[in-house]
Amino acid sequence: MKPNETLVWLIYDITINKSRTKVAKRCKEAGLYHVQKSVFLGSIARNRLDELTMQIEDFIDEQTDSVYVFPLCQPDFQKVQTMGQAFDKKLVTDEVKALFL
Repeated sequence: MKPNETLVWLIYDITINKSRTKVAKRCKEAGLYHVQKSVFLGSIARNRLDELTMQIEDFIDEQTDSVYVFPLCQPDFQKVQTMGQAFDKKLVTDEVKALFL
């Protein structure tokens, strides 16, 4: 992870398919990894995260949708615990698995 980057979990519940697809696309373009249907994880430059959150705000309905962005420092991320089927095996890459080693 680069010095100006932060680890982030981005989790959403978006009702309209088209909006949900646009948010997922922007997360992928920002370099985040899709780890479950509505969950992305990865390291991202702080200014890029600001840009991403502004883009997402344009796609969601604030009356019905929810988006959570959880930035974590490396020491806190090392404490993350996963249990059971924590990741969708069809989505998770070796890069994501490496974050947990």
